[in-house]
Amino acid sequence: MIEFIGEYVLEHGEIYIRVTLSAILGFLIGWDREAKSKPAGLKTYMYVCVASTLITLVSIYSVEKFSAANVNTMMDPMRLTAQIVSGLGFLGAGVILKDGLQVKGLTSAAMILYAGGIGIGIGAGFYAMVLFTVIVASLMARLGNWMERRKYKSSLASAARKKEDISV
Repeated sequence: MIEFIGEYVLEHGEIYIRVTLSAILGFLIGWDREAKSKPAGLKTYMYVCVASTLITLVSIYSVEKFSAANVNTMMDPMRLTAQIVSGLGFLGAGVILKDGLQVKGLTSAAMILYAGGIGIGIGAGFYAMVLFTVIVASLMARLGNWMERRKYKSSLASAARKKEDISV
């Protein structure tokens, strides 16, 4: 029994690596969002990423498994993956809120799509592409945060100067 389990793990080890890497990356994205007190956090992004990986893996491996039985049947390994994107859009729409003229949650919705894309990429085995994308997106997000803080400080200083001019 133990030999069978060991053999199975060795044979399917890359699947477990994909799911684990997906969970870690989704968790890290969620950690960033959780630190900013956003509506979707650690578990949400981890689940989106892992679910996308799982569905992608099922889609890819089901083609191998079921197309061998019917040689004349054409199967598309990314058909289920395309449905993930629709589901992510539905999920993302749920975190977008409109309050008067203000819209909140767009970044959270985009991050859900992003986490799903990471899961799909990892599930399909595109490790380098996904890791490069995560690094570039993280760096650009940090740059964007820095620019937003700088703009916010500048607008506060400008408002304070205007208030001084009015009171004098």
